[in-house]
Amino acid sequence: QVQLVESGGGLVQAGGSLRLSCAASGRTFSSDGMGWFRQSPGKERKLVAALDGSGRTTWYSESVKGRFTISRDNAKNTVYLQMNSLRAEDTAVYYCAATRRFELGYNVDAYDYWGQGTQVTVSS
Repeated sequence: QVQLVESGGGLVQAGGSLRLSCAASGRTFSSDGMGWFRQSPGKERKLVAALDGSGRTTWYSESVKGRFTISRDNAKNTVYLQMNSLRAEDTAVYYCAATRRFELGYNVDAYDYWGQGTQVTVSS
């Protein structure tokens, strides 16, 4: 059974940093696209960062570009999201997602596996 387990969320002041981790089990995702989404109450789940199976091609939403960094450690079957210069509008539940393909995906439908989510709250 494939599982994605996020950790690292919490409460942080504006301007602070957090690093989210997504540990995968039940399948090796070392050659698959991975992504981080976020969802606020009443809003759609949106992609904020993704990378392809090689880890060399990445994508970021305009709202986080220059502040967030996605990376992977294939030896640990884990993907990370380093979040710096956090803002109140970054407050959301963050979800890790994985595809069964090399290419990174740009929307919810492109992903086959999901974590349970981790809350990030940024106080202003």
